[in-house]
Amino acid sequence: MIDLWERALDTLRGRLSTENFETWLAPVRCQGVEDDAVVLRIPNRFYADWISNHYTDLLLEALAEAGGEDGSPQKLRFEVDEALQEQVQAKRTESKPAPRPKARANGGGAPKGPAPFRVSDLNPKYSFDNFVVGPSNQLAHAASVAVASAPGKRYNPLFIYGGVGLGKTHLMNAMGHLILEDEPSATILYLSAERFTNEFIWSLQNHRIDEFRRRYREGCDVLLMDDIQFLAGRDQTQEEFFHTFNALYHSDKQIVVTSDVYPQQIAEMEERLISRFQSGMVADIQAPEVDTRVAILKKKAEAEQIHLTDEVAHFIAQVVKSNVRELEGTLLRLAVKAELLARPIDLDLARDSLKAVLPAPETALTVEDIQRAVCGYFNLKLSELKSKRRHRAVSYPRQVAMYLCRQRLGTSYPELGERFGGKDHTTVMSAVRKINGLLEKEDEKTARAVEAIGRKLGF
Repeated sequence: MIDLWERALDTLRGRLSTENFETWLAPVRCQGVEDDAVVLRIPNRFYADWISNHYTDLLLEALAEAGGEDGSPQKLRFEVDEALQEQVQAKRTESKPAPRPKARANGGGAPKGPAPFRVSDLNPKYSFDNFVVGPSNQLAHAASVAVASAPGKRYNPLFIYGGVGLGKTHLMNAMGHLILEDEPSATILYLSAERFTNEFIWSLQNHRIDEFRRRYREGCDVLLMDDIQFLAGRDQTQEEFFHTFNALYHSDKQIVVTSDVYPQQIAEMEERLISRFQSGMVADIQAPEVDTRVAILKKKAEAEQIHLTDEVAHFIAQVVKSNVRELEGTLLRLAVKAELLARPIDLDLARDSLKAVLPAPETALTVEDIQRAVCGYFNLKLSELKSKRRHRAVSYPRQVAMYLCRQRLGTSYPELGERFGGKDHTTVMSAVRKINGLLEKEDEKTARAVEAIGRKLGF
């Protein structure tokens, strides 16, 4: 059983971030199997709560893969081992980083433990000057400019939502830069909701919660938080963020958050937080229309000193429609190919190059279409694909279907979890990473399945 556990950990090491793996799974020890449950020794009860809420599906799935046809446990059981808590504390002491310099003179003492915030946390590439405004994003842009011009006075909080690669992070950084231009002494905390969660957990485990609260509630003039949907289902972290939000709001400190969906559509988010998000300004960013896509390409070409004709810009804008990130990436790949071939970027080169990177054609594809195509290829029933079964004969096709839905439709992780039988969004993220990793390793079975299903759907 110990070997099975180690193989499962090896699998999960590649699916989770190093920070999350080392924090939550590395300290855990496998005691053995009793009936249909694997018994895990943990440092304290907090580990049991966190692993149960966030990693149960991933662990059981990894154990099923590692066990093969020999079978695998169906449940997790936890036993607290105080010796492991001592090991965790000793490891933290040994790996404690050296103190880092202050972010700026007026920013106060940098807390130990989690890395302090720095001015450099804001990306210098993102400013209002190089943000291309169009009908799809003009409301979010106007609200962001207003916030940056008078933080805490208008549109507080500001909630920006939209799909991946549409400019939410660009606007967040642009706000931070403009605020610092007007008020260099302002303390701006720009971070992801995942970082907030990890720092909160670290502070609880190390009895530094008062320091954490001073940092976010008293030592902050502007809070910019990306991907607030990461807090979904994390009740204790939501409770902490709720009080942080209130403290900042009542002190007239500006709060800006982003999400991939509208506040009411964030699954497992407390109603009182949703209510506060909606109490200010809610602005969406849609996929850019063709004229905006052309303008984005021209702006990027100018910044990168790429000669781009209007004809080629319009061609790229017509075929790459999903998001800004993919649009700019296509232009850069085209420029690299032109440089390697020592030829200008013309329409023939663009047509030839885009054969390999063209997105899916305009079809009325839905999640259900992809699910049915995957079931047909693997000879499964739709009910099996959406079931909680973790046997590889079902879990692998399910992972392929989740990957195709995410890549081709851009459906959010929480929504995909719901569409596949109420799975946790972390399970979907793991599935997408796994299939993507197999494709990168040129796994023949996976590549053949994805290609065949894609042909059937008209990709």
